[in-house]
Amino acid sequence: MIFLAMAMAATSCGSPPTDPRTAIPEDALIFVQTQDLGRLIGAVAESPRFAEAAESKPDLRAINGIEMAVAVTGFETVEQAVTDANSVLNFRPRFVAVAETRLWNFQVLGFVEEELGLFISEAYGGEAKLEISEKHGGRYFIWLGQDGQKAYALVLGSLIIFGNDESALERSLAAKNGEIGSIAKRTEFADSGGLVSGFISKDGIAQLANISGISLANRASDDADVQSFVARVLPEVLRNTVTGIHWKSQAVESGIEDRLTIATVGETGAVLGESMAAAEGGPLGLERFIPETIVSATRYNLKDPRVAWRAALMTAQRQTDELSGRLLLAFSDSLFEPYGIDNAEQFLSSVDTQLITARFDGEGEKQIVIAKVKDREALLRSVAEELRSVKPTETELGIALWRSKEGDVAMAIIGDVLVIGDPDGVQRSIDAGRRPANVELPASIKAIATSTAAAITIGGDSSVSRSVADVLSAKKPGDTPAVARYTTETRINQKAIERTSVSDFGIIGSIIALFAAE
Repeated sequence: MIFLAMAMAATSCGSPPTDPRTAIPEDALIFVQTQDLGRLIGAVAESPRFAEAAESKPDLRAINGIEMAVAVTGFETVEQAVTDANSVLNFRPRFVAVAETRLWNFQVLGFVEEELGLFISEAYGGEAKLEISEKHGGRYFIWLGQDGQKAYALVLGSLIIFGNDESALERSLAAKNGEIGSIAKRTEFADSGGLVSGFISKDGIAQLANISGISLANRASDDADVQSFVARVLPEVLRNTVTGIHWKSQAVESGIEDRLTIATVGETGAVLGESMAAAEGGPLGLERFIPETIVSATRYNLKDPRVAWRAALMTAQRQTDELSGRLLLAFSDSLFEPYGIDNAEQFLSSVDTQLITARFDGEGEKQIVIAKVKDREALLRSVAEELRSVKPTETELGIALWRSKEGDVAMAIIGDVLVIGDPDGVQRSIDAGRRPANVELPASIKAIATSTAAAITIGGDSSVSRSVADVLSAKKPGDTPAVARYTTETRINQKAIERTSVSDFGIIGSIIALFAAE
């Protein structure tokens, strides 16, 4: 994003251009590349949601044609004190970015010293001290922030190598000089195409798994034993299941399409591909019970939901030790507790092939499940005790409604349709089901009904538009949100999990939003 500050008129340079991939070590944990930074940012700025949130479109002429590659080479753990007794762990990526600007060297030097330096000072929370020297055959910059953080840049002709770790920068230079292998030698990146592409290696997945395990453990429970279990087992399962992730993004008529290919271990892929195959047949009519007030909704369309759930658990169990595997199975039902369900397998065996989960808040505390009932008696045995212990009320429309005494969970059966979970969400779903037959459903809800994928998610984000506008231009005054929409389809085969998402800003928009001042 720092290249948006380039106010340079010239577009030619005095040295042959360098392929940025040749300066990225082949053992990078995470790698992202774009052949045209201006085209990439332009696709984000073309979104109608951007026009709603931003005062003006950015002038991208200065960055048109710039090739850029970014690599994460590792993660640094930083402990920050919250109180005298408590602290939190932050994980800071060690990265290097390589940009071929195709500008004259004096222009690049001016940009790095002034614009890049300003960006670093703002990122580090105050004016950073700058040291400039001649090193590695070019101009070498070191910034020292007031908090002790450092940033480094090397300018070689029209090329900029920039990072927050000196060893990562030096390895990038070694790759460029042919002293170690580079990403450019890998055939899958010979022609990136599209707007942007990248990958996460097996080692990268292992490190991200450790980070996500700690993060999820802190959210899962306040109990230290539970936190320890989640932080240990989740990374182990991911490391032994996923072998790599590839990403490719392109502009489409309805926004930006991101394709993620998550490669799985052979045996795991065979099991998941068979057990999680999409059910055949059309929609079951559940979509009409989806309220328009949702934050997101996911429709699962599986041949046998119980078998799919069981296969996922058994796959995870096989990736860890025997004791942890038994504990994993014991804790598995707790994932259904927010919906008012005690026995997951019994519940999944009592409903049809399609289920819809809907969320009404960003924190995920207000959720419901919508399903078609196959076995009412089995269903009633599977739900929470606080629902089983109360008598249902019958409405004048023939709806059976259960509410727990504490008022924290509810269940409704409308004909053969079940809605269970947050009481307010259940009522909203009942109201949505009463839509007149001549009222057309929103396009996103209709997409849920017609998708042939094993899972499809629709949703909206009310904050990302203003954050992207803040970085690329300036936010319009006022607090009216420009809700960015997305649709994600997931298909599973015996080799990989394929996730295709179409949204207003794409994954790259979410990355840009991280740089917003707020």
